[in-house]
Amino acid sequence: MKFCYYPGCTLKTKAKELDIYARKSTEALGVELEELKDWQCCGAVYPMASDEIATKLSAVRALMAARDENCDLITLCSACHHVIKRVNADMAENADINLKVNNYLKNEIKYKGETKVVHYLEMLRDYVGFDNIKKAVKNPFTGKKIAAYYGCLLLRPSKVLHFDNPENPTIMEDFIKSISATPVIFPYRNECCGGYITLEDECSSKKKSKTVIDSALECGADCIITACPLCLYNLSKVAKDRIPVIYFTELLAEALGVKE
Repeated sequence: MKFCYYPGCTLKTKAKELDIYARKSTEALGVELEELKDWQCCGAVYPMASDEIATKLSAVRALMAARDENCDLITLCSACHHVIKRVNADMAENADINLKVNNYLKNEIKYKGETKVVHYLEMLRDYVGFDNIKKAVKNPFTGKKIAAYYGCLLLRPSKVLHFDNPENPTIMEDFIKSISATPVIFPYRNECCGGYITLEDECSSKKKSKTVIDSALECGADCIITACPLCLYNLSKVAKDRIPVIYFTELLAEALGVKE
């Protein structure tokens, strides 16, 4: 089973654990991730201006590279997934954007949104299967209560991302069950942690993150997992010694016996 893989900038710097243990886990599960050559930053934030083209070009280049390899494109960082999947939808559904992007890139073979963008968690669920992961677990997390924090970018806008039910998601809880842990359902698991507000209004960001942390603790969580480097950054600043906040790939790798 082979996929093209777009790691993104943060996974090469501040979020290396998210990337490293994702790769180790796929090897253990018999999945091949082929990193795209010469990939560029996805843009980090999806441009809301309808006439903004330049900031979508690097995402389109990644999508074209996967198409040319005849592979689905795996993403892992929540922000990268959000941007690339929304840009892909633009290329498939918005004729004006499609024309301008293809003209700018001077593509010999026009890109029309053909690539399927798959988040790593979707790969675990839909291609590997949570039942097969459970069979592969060597170090089960029996007795551990784990809270899944989705944040905003994986779930919304739901009509474009099609990741999970934006109000009642289950994919991360099903992942937690597959490593024999107990998922903790808490009220703020799909609310914003403060996001990029932290750059100009740290106080507001901390307030939002504290609400998330308090909610998970009140529901009895032993730790919180996420797929978003920005969420982990914001939550960790508030959590401190109260509760660990880690990437879900770290737990997966430990469960499969490939994490030190």
